Amino acid sequence: MSHHTMSARTNPEPSSPRRRMSGVGRVLVFVYGVLALAATGRSVFQIIDRYGEAPVAFTLSALAAVVYIVATIALIAPGRVWYRVAWITISFELAGVLIIGSLSLFAPAVLGLHDIDPFGRDATVWSVYGMGYLFIPLVLPVLGMLWLRSHPPVEEAAAEAPAGAAS
Repeated sequence: MSHHTMSARTNPEPSSPRRRMSGVGRVLVFVYGVLALAATGRSVFQIIDRYGEAPVAFTLSALAAVVYIVATIALIAPGRVWYRVAWITISFELAGVLIIGSLSLFAPAVLGLHDIDPFGRDATVWSVYGMGYLFIPLVLPVLGMLWLRSHPPVEEAAAEAPAGAAS
């Protein structure tokens, strides 16, 4: 038993990180990383420079930054827990884009926006469904969900089965 426990600890889920971080997965993580940096930079600048103009919108920009940072980490990290965190984060992101995008179009005053210009001074990453970011914030969570669905984490029991069967 200690032999199997030891091998599981020294080599946890050997194919999972490689499988999730290849091909399209790398591109997905790269785009999430870029959006994490962009949203963080935008929100920090907005909060420092003009928070009083649109505090709700700028707080939502900061929330979007946190979502992109956590999603990036969750997509990179191996294991079932991080897989669930990725699903939760990306689902929240999609809901945020749809809700904030709709509010920015139909009720911009609720967000403290002065207009619906996605490139305006008080726009958020998710304003007008991410139009200021070429709609990437709208498309990315859908692609992320499709990718997660086709790349579930390797079960620990399945990873240990060949070692257990050999003894």
